[in-house]
Amino acid sequence: MNSDATAADRIIGTLRTEDGHGVVHMQDRFDTEIDDLWSALTDPARLARWLGEFDGDLRQGGEFTARFYASEWQGNGRVDACDPPHHLAITTMQAGPAKQHTIEATLIPDGDGTTLILEERGMPLNLLAAYGAGIQIHIEDLAAHLAGHGRCDARARWNQLHPAYEALAPENR
Repeated sequence: MNSDATAADRIIGTLRTEDGHGVVHMQDRFDTEIDDLWSALTDPARLARWLGEFDGDLRQGGEFTARFYASEWQGNGRVDACDPPHHLAITTMQAGPAKQHTIEATLIPDGDGTTLILEERGMPLNLLAAYGAGIQIHIEDLAAHLAGHGRCDARARWNQLHPAYEALAPENR
């Protein structure tokens, strides 16, 4: 990831609608090999350093419970697809209507680094900008972890990012 990863104006995501729900698309390049990035996305001990706490089976077909630090999301999930070290798809579930999301990560070798493409689908349209800002914070925390740093101040960073994602929201374009 570039050294300006936390610059207030750096936006790595796009927002769109699909079947009446929101989709957040993120893409970023990390200065690490694909196996290291895969491990950071799938090893519970490493996930606990940057994303949140996971309990359960993170292999294909496995189910888990999780709590994300930055967004404070809590819920259950299942691993729908797992093709190490290139593709991971999970479904997260939380109590309430329209609380099921799919998250798909694709890792692509890119010179001496790796590009991560992440899409999360199923968000309520009125919260799409908030999800965009929150997911970018997760990606930035991943970059910080890979660089040997701690997580950011999520509330402050969300306040920086949210206006830009509001402007990207389909209903505001």
